[in-house]
Amino acid sequence: MKDPVVALDARLAGTQNTGDTSYWRGLIWGLSQTCGEAQVTLFGDTPRPAELGDCPFRWVEVQAANPRLWSLVALPRAAKESGADILHTQYNVSPLTACPAVTTVHDVSFFVNPLWYGWKDRLLLTKGLPASCRRAKQILAVSETTKREIEQYIPAARGKVTVTFNALGPGFAPADKTVAKAFLRSRFGIETPFVFAITSPWARKNSRLAGEAYSQSLLAETHRLVTCGPGEAIQPGSLHLGYVDDATIRNLYAAADCFLLPSLHEGFGIPILESFASGTPVVCGPGGAIPEVALDAAWVCPDYRPETWAGTLDRLFDDSGKLEAMVAKGRDRVRDFSWLDTAAKTWEAYGRAAAGG
Repeated sequence: MKDPVVALDARLAGTQNTGDTSYWRGLIWGLSQTCGEAQVTLFGDTPRPAELGDCPFRWVEVQAANPRLWSLVALPRAAKESGADILHTQYNVSPLTACPAVTTVHDVSFFVNPLWYGWKDRLLLTKGLPASCRRAKQILAVSETTKREIEQYIPAARGKVTVTFNALGPGFAPADKTVAKAFLRSRFGIETPFVFAITSPWARKNSRLAGEAYSQSLLAETHRLVTCGPGEAIQPGSLHLGYVDDATIRNLYAAADCFLLPSLHEGFGIPILESFASGTPVVCGPGGAIPEVALDAAWVCPDYRPETWAGTLDRLFDDSGKLEAMVAKGRDRVRDFSWLDTAAKTWEAYGRAAAGG
């Protein structure tokens, strides 16, 4: 059987850097290293993003009146016109799709706790994803945890789910810690040691816990809390940088004395790997796939009480030998994940889909 020709929904490859963005950039890079340029066509609703660099795959800009019509009508039509054997999407498989479809599901947190979402998103996701999973020939999950949760909440997905892990972004080059501190001092006036967290307005991300834990810990006397991401500062006296570019993120990871990930649920948790790669300790919680990704290389708190997290922060630097060992484990853990491996497993899923299931 000949290799399939794949149409790929690449809209998120050029957006603000999120976990979904990292996934599509990493997968596209991995596929570009392992298959011919004529085998994959990237579809988006904007001009080709600069972030794709010298990726050899063709980019096709497709327009529609709104994002839902783009996914429902415009993308399936464009994929059919391109002669694609497979259409690869995220979460949504249109009933108008003419060829076998593969869809990636990053998490099903809207089933785990629907109250984390507004009613409109909750309705769209809890009704739409099961229908898409019924239509899809293959479903890709970014962790074993996500696979189990998909199969738990969506019986129609059982037998069709393959785990294709996320990995550290191919362009993520950890910053030197001394250089990073000098960069942040010059650009933002950050002079003191600091604790770092990435904020989000989504309830599931639980950003305020980072501020509450920091304020109750002894580190509040010696460190500053520095955050970036959408929204406002999560703690009085903290430094909130808003959206920052990739270079600044790398410097923040490298210069921080620890990274806090207070999310209540993750399908994977790429920031864990980014912090590990930067040689920075991670304090996180037990939600979703976080323990699966972190293993024993992070301080995984057993609950989400601020006093529990504050106590973990207080003990973080008590044993320098343990701290160094954990940092080394983190760097080793990063090497367990590869976009080349993920691309290979994804290509195998394309083949199964093209063969009928």
